Amino acid sequence: MAHVNRDPGGDAPGRGEASGRGEASGRSEAPGRSDVPWSGEVSWSGDVPWLTDEEQSVWRAWLDVSRLLNERLQHQLAEDSDLSLAEYEILVQLSETPEHRMRMSELAARVVNSRSRLTHTVSRLEKRGLVRREACPEDGRGVLCLLTESGLSVLEMAAPGHVRAVREALFDPLTAREVQELGSAMDTVRTRLREL
Repeated sequence: MAHVNRDPGGDAPGRGEASGRGEASGRSEAPGRSDVPWSGEVSWSGDVPWLTDEEQSVWRAWLDVSRLLNERLQHQLAEDSDLSLAEYEILVQLSETPEHRMRMSELAARVVNSRSRLTHTVSRLEKRGLVRREACPEDGRGVLCLLTESGLSVLEMAAPGHVRAVREALFDPLTAREVQELGSAMDTVRTRLREL
């Protein structure tokens, strides 16, 4: 499990994990679960590349940031534009392509989503008249997703508030150098994940 670390020189879990939590209440807890009483023993295999304290801290921070940022952006879009973050991203991707259209397979890759999940999200947008689907004229088997005029209007109204929320939450707290370093790190991780 990625969220469990181990002191390199000992047999006990690293700081903040199974060996430290629950002591104040007189009971032990399951590793990674603060709400589950647990009295078993953890078998710490020596061939597992446990996270160092620094790696553990970075991993936990990334989990917190990704959850908090997603929650903040989802809430802002829902309140201001009646859109989900996934729906907004689809509209953005279509708006940035020639003739505002794209194959569903390519769109799924662009928004990093499964075909089935994308189909479900596109169906919601289609019911609202924001996109429409049609057969691809090149081969007749592929399906194109097209941004409608209504969809473009909704996107144009939603974009300013969304951009403000992104800037306020993610970029305002960082210096220009930190933004550059964050971008470089994310590019490296993204490339790695696509290779796995």
